[in-house]
Amino acid sequence: MPTKKILISQPKPVSKSPYFDLEKRYGVDIDFEKFIQIEPVHSRELRKQRLNIGKYTAIVLTSRIAVDHFFRVAEELRYQVPTTLKYFCMYENIAQYLSKYIVYRKRKIFYANGTVDDLVETASNYTDEEFLLPVADNHRNTLYNKLRRKKLKVTKAVFYQIVSSDLSHLSLDYDTIVLFSPAGVKSLLENFPQIKEKTDVKLAAFGNETIRAVQREGLKVHIKAPTQKFPSMTMALENYLRNAKN
Repeated sequence: MPTKKILISQPKPVSKSPYFDLEKRYGVDIDFEKFIQIEPVHSRELRKQRLNIGKYTAIVLTSRIAVDHFFRVAEELRYQVPTTLKYFCMYENIAQYLSKYIVYRKRKIFYANGTVDDLVETASNYTDEEFLLPVADNHRNTLYNKLRRKKLKVTKAVFYQIVSSDLSHLSLDYDTIVLFSPAGVKSLLENFPQIKEKTDVKLAAFGNETIRAVQREGLKVHIKAPTQKFPSMTMALENYLRNAKN
């Protein structure tokens, strides 16, 4: 069956977006809905975690949300982030997002290919660093444990909380739902447990952790990104729409 309606589990872009181009090119309707809400953990609560942010020489960032909350906490603590701080990012687009806060070309920034193993391998070349890993309250320990097994000095700290949005105003009349995080998968299941019975709804997932979260629920991932051929979700969606049209 051809795809007519797509739900993107992110806020609607405020300006030009490749998603809008897909709508025009393939005659589909694309809706945007925020599946999760992010609540900050404030500096006073971080002090209870005995976090001394100034001791770290490197930071591991797995999402743009982690980037935002690291710099938010730094501002709350009136901590001047040193130019010598090293940044280790899960994806290239996270590394590029750092330019919102720092002069990108003047910092030591490293990024992986989107896998935990590649990120750990990249970080393992810097055994003398003190790593900080900002995480959500519902984080999985996979990355932290693998960094520790490499004998790296790493501390994890909860910088933000993730809660599911109330999506009761939505109905599941979509052909494709696009998910970007395990928390988004959790929100989908909490709001629409019947998704497991709706085999006509195709799921797209961005990132290996998201893909695994979908599969753990016994659901099938029909569209995957990033891949070497399709580094962005819009490119993967376009390929899917093109093939469905032919």
